[in-house]
Amino acid sequence: MGAKGRTPIQPSTVAMRTRNPIRSIVDNLRVNPNPSKSFVSLALGDPTTFGNFKLEKSCVEAVKNKLDEYSANGYPPSTGTESARKAIAAKYTRPEAPLSSQDVILASGCSDALNLCIGVLCNEGQNILLPAPGFSLYETLASSKGIDCKFYNLLPERTWEIDVAHLESLIDDKTAAILVNNPSNPCGSVYSKKHLIEVLKVAERHSLPVIADEIYADMAFKGHEFHPMATLTTTVPILSTGGLAKRYLVPGWRVGWLFIHDRDGAFDEVRKGLVNLSQLTLGANSLIQGAIPEILAAPQSFYDETMAQLETNAELSRKLLTGIPGINTIFPQGAMYLMLELKLAEFVGIKDDLDFVEKLVTEESVLCLPGQCFRCPGPFVRIVFTPPADQLNIAYERIRSSVHATTAGLPRLPSPSE
Repeated sequence: MGAKGRTPIQPSTVAMRTRNPIRSIVDNLRVNPNPSKSFVSLALGDPTTFGNFKLEKSCVEAVKNKLDEYSANGYPPSTGTESARKAIAAKYTRPEAPLSSQDVILASGCSDALNLCIGVLCNEGQNILLPAPGFSLYETLASSKGIDCKFYNLLPERTWEIDVAHLESLIDDKTAAILVNNPSNPCGSVYSKKHLIEVLKVAERHSLPVIADEIYADMAFKGHEFHPMATLTTTVPILSTGGLAKRYLVPGWRVGWLFIHDRDGAFDEVRKGLVNLSQLTLGANSLIQGAIPEILAAPQSFYDETMAQLETNAELSRKLLTGIPGINTIFPQGAMYLMLELKLAEFVGIKDDLDFVEKLVTEESVLCLPGQCFRCPGPFVRIVFTPPADQLNIAYERIRSSVHATTAGLPRLPSPSE
């Protein structure tokens, strides 16, 4: 009974089965940064955190103009304004996967677009196939709806390609969809056309739709190429998601979208369902929607400079993380993440990736995320390499010092700031 004799009111089933694996792990980390060292976070996938990635001025001006015009302050249609949908379709249409405004639905960020996709394709009691390691929000969105999550393996020894045989072995009569993330968070992998076609063949054999999380679309490094999944099939129906957050460096503007790549009318009813679900939020940010035609017209130089900066940071990571005892670094092919594999047999007093992360914060004031947050197949740590070069230098030298101290028989090395 409550304080006044009342029976406590219980939260809903949906509320209680909603949990984010990252939060449940990070919130329980035993972390007290070393007060003698400046704190450096390599944990948050937000390119705006350090201020070193600059937003294109024309995008800012487009939003300012909409404010001054007083033309984008009201409720937009729940699926998005026609001008925004038309501009997005024109930007992302491909001959192999044509888009019109009717194939685009706007959402409150890519996470909301994913929520719409999962909600429209899956019923309670069905299952969805998710990558492991993978973005933890997939599991949060699915499990809150009573959808079972089945995790297919990504292979670190093959730069995180999908274990296609394992993926197919998980399919049963309750499987509703396959979710594929490319380029990958947390892995930084970019899949080849050949590999994506192998995955699509599995979906076709089992008549399953695909949700393609492509929020990092076109963010591939030199020597690698991003292939929109929908351009590689004429038979598999695909819902693909994207948004402004990463490529345009504005995650807080909260505008994402999904594309309906129908195949022979397979998504006729799904289209209606997506419209229904979009009415739960009544549309994405109206101001940013109003500016989307101008935002998408940002000069190619803005994108090129962003990618050059990311690739420079990736190369710096390669240089400074190579050769650290006890660590195998799987270098990225795109996006803004890389994974460190911990060779636990070479460490003293480190039992798993969570233990490694806690000690790294306590001793060196450097925060990474343990692979457990992403259902990694073994002891891994995710690094976000968007901080400025000087911060990466400090963080990586501290990691080297910490590892030196915890691998068998080696004295502790001094690290920067000591």
